[in-house]
Amino acid sequence: MQIEIFSGKNNSGMAKKLVLLFFLSLFLSLPLKGQRQEQITLQLIPYPQKLVFGEGTFFSKNPDVVFSGTSSEEEKILMNELRSLWSTIDRKKKVSGKDIIYIQKIRDGEESVSGSYNLEIYPEKIIISANNDEGLFYGVQTLNQIMVSCAGSALPCLKIEDYPRFPYRGMHLDVSRHFFDTEFIKKQLDVIASYKLNRFHWHLTDGAGWRIQIKEYPLLTEVAAWRLAPTWKEWWNGNRHYCRQDVPGAYGGFYTREDIKDVLEYARSKHITVIPEIEMPGHSEEVLAVYPDLSCSGKPYKNGELCIGNENTFKFLETVLDEVISLFPSKYIHIGGDEANKEAWKKCPKCQQRMKDEGLKSVDELQSYLVHRIEKYLNSKGRELLGWDEILDGGLSPNATVMSWRGEKGGIQAVRMGHDAIMTPGEYCYFDAYQDNPSGEPEAIGGYLPLKKVYSYNPVPDSLTLEESKRILGVQANLWVEYISTQKHVEYMLYPRLLALSEVAWSNLENKSWTRFRLAANRHVAWLWDKGINAHPIANGVVMSQIVDTLKREIRVSFECDRIPSEIRYTLDGSEPTLHSTLYSVPVSVKDSAEITVALFGEGKQLTRSQKYKVYYHKGIGAKVTYKLPYSDHYKAACEHTLTDGHTGGNSYGDGKWQGFSGDMDCIIDLGKITDIHTIEVNFMQQPGPWIWFPEWTEIWISDDGKEYSCLNRIDNPVGRDTEGMMIRNFGYNGYAKARYIRYKAHQIPKEGAYMFIDEINIR
Repeated sequence: MQIEIFSGKNNSGMAKKLVLLFFLSLFLSLPLKGQRQEQITLQLIPYPQKLVFGEGTFFSKNPDVVFSGTSSEEEKILMNELRSLWSTIDRKKKVSGKDIIYIQKIRDGEESVSGSYNLEIYPEKIIISANNDEGLFYGVQTLNQIMVSCAGSALPCLKIEDYPRFPYRGMHLDVSRHFFDTEFIKKQLDVIASYKLNRFHWHLTDGAGWRIQIKEYPLLTEVAAWRLAPTWKEWWNGNRHYCRQDVPGAYGGFYTREDIKDVLEYARSKHITVIPEIEMPGHSEEVLAVYPDLSCSGKPYKNGELCIGNENTFKFLETVLDEVISLFPSKYIHIGGDEANKEAWKKCPKCQQRMKDEGLKSVDELQSYLVHRIEKYLNSKGRELLGWDEILDGGLSPNATVMSWRGEKGGIQAVRMGHDAIMTPGEYCYFDAYQDNPSGEPEAIGGYLPLKKVYSYNPVPDSLTLEESKRILGVQANLWVEYISTQKHVEYMLYPRLLALSEVAWSNLENKSWTRFRLAANRHVAWLWDKGINAHPIANGVVMSQIVDTLKREIRVSFECDRIPSEIRYTLDGSEPTLHSTLYSVPVSVKDSAEITVALFGEGKQLTRSQKYKVYYHKGIGAKVTYKLPYSDHYKAACEHTLTDGHTGGNSYGDGKWQGFSGDMDCIIDLGKITDIHTIEVNFMQQPGPWIWFPEWTEIWISDDGKEYSCLNRIDNPVGRDTEGMMIRNFGYNGYAKARYIRYKAHQIPKEGAYMFIDEINIR
């Protein structure tokens, strides 16, 4: 790409003060008009598919706007968008002259991807053209970002040809666990539209509260929308009951039909489709508390799943869906379908009779019966069914689209069956996970999903053929709010990770660049702050990675930080880094052991607390591990190499370094010869949110011949199961012993669904 730029005079009156000051302090100031600049980097998110710079610049304090082929409604929408930065802009009917922005809807008969547009900047004019309203809207969003990127100075001449990689580019918000009003919802629609996301998945019902008015079932909003606990955590740890709105201390809320119409109209002006989710058959505790006849027991607060054997269940669901359909024009209606506890169905006479009558062999097929029947009903109303990937269990209904959240397996399975899929795997798309070092963050449900990992995601698995990949409609970020009770906290968790997701959804792989995006994200966070969005600061945490070289018997340690500009400085003697400590520039080689202390510096001062990393090329690296009990297929990490590969786990149990066990752990390490042992370090993780706990106890056994073992050490877990937050604890040994074989046992706590995670057995 040839880049030749002439820049115009600075003019601070055309951008908001905070953004301008930030940009000018963070980056080199633009040269004067007529001065050549070798290159310019526009901070565009998502990045266009094709951008070519030309000669010259466009500069105007109050350009005129000329529309062609557009409706008066769309013109009003676009003028409002332009005025968000160009406050003095005006609409004119003239078709020639200087300082004009032409917005042209072209009817050329050629098909194009919805949302595609062209943007051209010349010294005397700007042209935005598209053959669809959505494309014109996105062209204006890009122009606005160019304005912000240039901080009120002249805009570079350029040509952009742009279109989305995926048609579905979504954000999901749970409003059941905590309720958020319509003004807040519309505020988020403003932001996601500016980053070219076009789907808002509204999670309206769940066990913690029903949030949509249904005229035929008034108790859903008179009672099931309210509780006495203001936070989900208090409610979950309490009696999990509901109350009437007029009870003192009642917390909750719901959207009236007028509220929903208001949000839908606003979303339409932003070219966003709102997809409602009505959970079924699980996650229905709130429904069954007020209409217990729809449960298998017939009693309130006994079940969380609808009774599929009860015909009244289908009357209820169809009535609710009728009212939902009357409000929402979306193609899809999301029916949930996830995490249903099917135990009650196994004992329920009505469900068992349904299975007998329909020839169903399992409760999975019973749930599939409900999904099939609901899909048929939705199809009769001109709508299509969308559900979480559990709708695959027991047989997928004929026309359903699968939202794959338990990894990518469900999406792959769906497209190979000829169905469409939307990728939203928890590892990359669940924004309720921590995004920086958990020790300095508000409490979260667990996990660790930094900005870079979101950006690295490719929604099309390599295993798919070209034809199969066409059925991947797109990607979605999900925010579940169990631990997120305020509006500011919602924004803190969404941004800037949603910016990374927007580029995943829009930009072709060849146009993605982490280096460029990281620079842009630093600028955009300041822009979001200026707009009153409580975005998370670009993470100051220093992230370590390792390369283990068994030939050279060394570990090369690398460090990285998202924040720009910044410097990483480190020490190797245990002392605290200062401005005069070694500046990190190349990986640090560790032959035996090292304690590396790192900190981030910028603007002549230390920006973060130091972080200490102990790195060992230990005696067990490369040793053979024999598993007496299996690790989980869901968390294999490096399989049989995990525990002796030299890699320590980070803040996320899903980072590929932590190995998971859904039961007890029992393995034997063969060191190859009798070896002096002074330390055995074995780290486990605990995060109660995602059901990860320390083992109940651990034992270390040693042997010279692999036949006769003696117990070297036993540790009973001293940490309570209800201790909140993410913790890492060593269940190892210090002392002296000699052995060739080390047998390590860990006993899982007696809790169904619990996991243990271990990263390395470090032998020194």
